[in-house]
Amino acid sequence: MKVSNSILIGGLALAFACSSPKTTEETEAPKRSGNPIFEGWYADPEGIVFGDEYWVYPTFSAGYTDQLHFDAFSSKDLVIWGKHANILDTAAIKWARQAMWAPAAIEKDGKYYLFFSANDIQRPSRDGWDPNNDINHFGGLGVAVADSPGGPFKDHIGKPLLSEFYNDAQPIDQFVFKDTDGTYYMLYGGWSHCNIGKLNADFTGFEPWEDGEIFHEITPEGYVEGPFVFIREGKYYFLWSEGGWTNDSYKVAYAISDNINGPWERIGTILENDTTVATGAGHNSVIQKPGSDEWYMVYHRRPIPNEGRDHRVTAIDIMEFNDDGTIKPIKMTFEGVEANPIK
Repeated sequence: MKVSNSILIGGLALAFACSSPKTTEETEAPKRSGNPIFEGWYADPEGIVFGDEYWVYPTFSAGYTDQLHFDAFSSKDLVIWGKHANILDTAAIKWARQAMWAPAAIEKDGKYYLFFSANDIQRPSRDGWDPNNDINHFGGLGVAVADSPGGPFKDHIGKPLLSEFYNDAQPIDQFVFKDTDGTYYMLYGGWSHCNIGKLNADFTGFEPWEDGEIFHEITPEGYVEGPFVFIREGKYYFLWSEGGWTNDSYKVAYAISDNINGPWERIGTILENDTTVATGAGHNSVIQKPGSDEWYMVYHRRPIPNEGRDHRVTAIDIMEFNDDGTIKPIKMTFEGVEANPIK
C-alpha cells in the first residue's frame, strides 16, 4: 500500500532512543526496530495486521485538552514505519470536545472502523464529576469509518456509540474482537470494571444477550482498564492493565479461558516497571504474524529520566509462551525486534 503524506522511520538500537523521541537521521536500513518504534509522544497503541502490513493506532499523548486527533503508523516489516498524519480529529467528530484516545481498529466488509474514547465522561457519583463542566457530562465510545486503514476517517453515526454506564464501567478503552464464528464483540471499561457486548451488523449499536442484557460484566481480579483479547491454539487470552496510568505501578496482567465470556482467572503479571529500561509500561496490544506462531507485544512506556505524565512512547518486544500455553514475562528492550515481513 502506498503511504501518502508519510514519514519513514527506522529504529536505532540506542539507549538515547528511549530517552526522547527519535531525531537521528539514518542512512542505512536498520536491522531492528529500536524502541520507541516511531518518534513522538504516543500511548495506548493498538496493533493489527491489514493485508501484508502491520498497523499501529496510538493515542496522541498530551494533556486532555490537546488530545484532539489521531495519527497512525504502518510497516511492511516492523522496522521501517510510515506515519499517516491526522487520520481523524475533532473536526470530524463534532461531539468530541475535550479529548480522544485509546483507538481500536478493525476491518469488516471492505471498510475500516476506528473505535475510540472521547470526552472522559463522568457521573455524579464519582469524585471527578464537575456540575459546572458539561464537557465530561456527555461522550463515551465513538466509531469512525474509512475506505482504507490510513483514513481519512469520518464519524460513522454522528453521536457516541455508547455513552451510558453499565455495571459502573466508565465507557472508555474499547477493544473490538472478531470471534471464530464471525461475531464481533466489544470489550471496554474503566474504573476497574470490564464489560462485553455484541456489536450489531453495521456497527451502529449492540445486540442484546439471550437474557436481554446489553452488556455482561467479565471483570477479572486486578483489572483497571485497557482490555485486549486474542486466540492462540484454541485458547482465549485476555490481557489488561493494572495500577495507575500516571505512575510506575502501571503493568499488564492476563488470564486464559476456553470462551470469550470467560470465566477469567488472573494468572499473573507479564509486563511491568523496569528502572533499567523504562517505567509505567502498560495499555498493550498484541500482534501475530499471520500464518505463524510469532507474537509481539506493542505497548507504551515512559523513558528514563522522565517527569512528564504524558511523555509516553510506543514500544514493541517479542512475546513468547511456555509449553503449557502461559505467557513468559515480556522483556523490555531498547533494541526492539528484528525485521519480519509478512510476505
